[in-house]
Amino acid sequence: MANLLLGPLLRRVDGDQAVIWVQTDQPAQVRVRAGDITVTSDTFEAFGVHVGLVVLAGLPVGATVYAVELDGAAVWPLSGYPESVITIRDPGQADAVIAFGSCREASAQTHAEAGHDPDALEALGHRLLAQARTGAPGLPDLLALIGDQIYADGLSAPTRSWLAGQTRPLSAPDGHVVTFAEYVHLYHESWTEMPVRWLLSTVPSVMIFDDHEIMDDWNSSAAWLDEVRREPWWDERSTTGIASYWLFQHLGNLTPDQLGRDPVWTRIRAGEHATAVLTEFATRVATPAGPDPYPWGYTVDVGRTRLVMLDCRGNRVIDGPERRMWPQEHWDHLAEQSRADCDHLVLACSLPWLLAPTIHHGEAVIEVLAAKHPGMERMRQKYDLEHWAAVGHSFDELTALIAGVRGPATVSVLGGDVHHSYVARAAIPGATAAVHQITCSPLHQSIQGVMRTLLRVGWWRALSGPAALVARLFGVPRPGVRWQAYDRPYFGSAVATLTHRGRAASVVIEGTADGTGLYSVLRYDLAA
Repeated sequence: MANLLLGPLLRRVDGDQAVIWVQTDQPAQVRVRAGDITVTSDTFEAFGVHVGLVVLAGLPVGATVYAVELDGAAVWPLSGYPESVITIRDPGQADAVIAFGSCREASAQTHAEAGHDPDALEALGHRLLAQARTGAPGLPDLLALIGDQIYADGLSAPTRSWLAGQTRPLSAPDGHVVTFAEYVHLYHESWTEMPVRWLLSTVPSVMIFDDHEIMDDWNSSAAWLDEVRREPWWDERSTTGIASYWLFQHLGNLTPDQLGRDPVWTRIRAGEHATAVLTEFATRVATPAGPDPYPWGYTVDVGRTRLVMLDCRGNRVIDGPERRMWPQEHWDHLAEQSRADCDHLVLACSLPWLLAPTIHHGEAVIEVLAAKHPGMERMRQKYDLEHWAAVGHSFDELTALIAGVRGPATVSVLGGDVHHSYVARAAIPGATAAVHQITCSPLHQSIQGVMRTLLRVGWWRALSGPAALVARLFGVPRPGVRWQAYDRPYFGSAVATLTHRGRAASVVIEGTADGTGLYSVLRYDLAA
């Protein structure tokens, strides 16, 4: 009899449809029972991993309990835990609650080992489990994980010990995963802790990668890519990293209708061997902005809120006179999606659009200098100077796009990556919505010492003016936006919740530093 190794994960919920993802230890028939609806689907195999994807349709409005069977045997829910539910929203319901965060090393990466606060995603799972046991409401409508769901180059002590017992490629670097099986191990380490596993089974989730799913600084520049391609392990590393991301994260981002049009999924469902399909696909897309860039981004509508998930890594244009976050056709698609009839527009990406002003100007100057001096490029890589400010053309494009948004009461740009959390109000000439940068990072990571001091100093108003002047002297155009954080940034593990009620909006960022669960550290109203 097959066993359930990972999941069930409740992924996209769209209208009256829902997508359930599971991994099993051998080929199996997966049956999901949700109320009066039962759907059965066979698993498929990729790289020796067996995955099932079940699409349910015609679900009723409200919360419906569901259960999972493998080959006729019940495997979910687990004894001692609340039942998982699929919640279908009333089409007339306008409000939305979106939880989000980024940068999560697995809970095995402990406070004692790495100096982390307790895991914020696990703390959220504990809280929602407690609510479910008492019958209290309060599930978010959506969980958005916006980068670094795993760390392929930042391994826990248990994973390093596990790797020591594996047969690995001779060229494999210490402290990094390379093979598909090693990537699978990271997903198991991240998603099998019961509070997180239950959370992912009952709250719809969407995800996007940042660099650590592949490698630190992934696609930050042409020089970075040229250098890493010389490594004998890179081809396998990039192929298995992208293929495992597609299988474990991206596949569940797609609505049932989008699954029917996805070029990779349609080939697998037609009977082609998934290993060959994914290897060919991942090899092709490993080159940024190739001749046929794969659209990693997508759009989610929750009530009168539209969330557009942006890919800031996989399709960067890093050659030529103008580096860009993604090619022109993806910009055109973003502009189209941003013109939706909605009350709130949320642009979610792994990298913050707005950094501390002094740091923003510094990254912009380094971009200019790196184009002329190879030594500055090395400094840019060393200090991770790779954000929107370091891709000035795209920063200006995104600013102009936000300025042109008409109709929504708020535009919130969600970001992660930088291992601290803050909310900044932005002023853009001509903008009619209240615009904010909301950064929540890390879910479970840390930043220490001098870097904390530099990040705090970066928000000092006394320094932002001189930094802007220096940027002008180096030929950096004046940004079309002014911004300032409401308060000092928060350092420590945290998860954010963005709430939209009618045309009102608020955000709360909750930390875990006291070890007793989640507590509010930053809270703001976002209305104009």
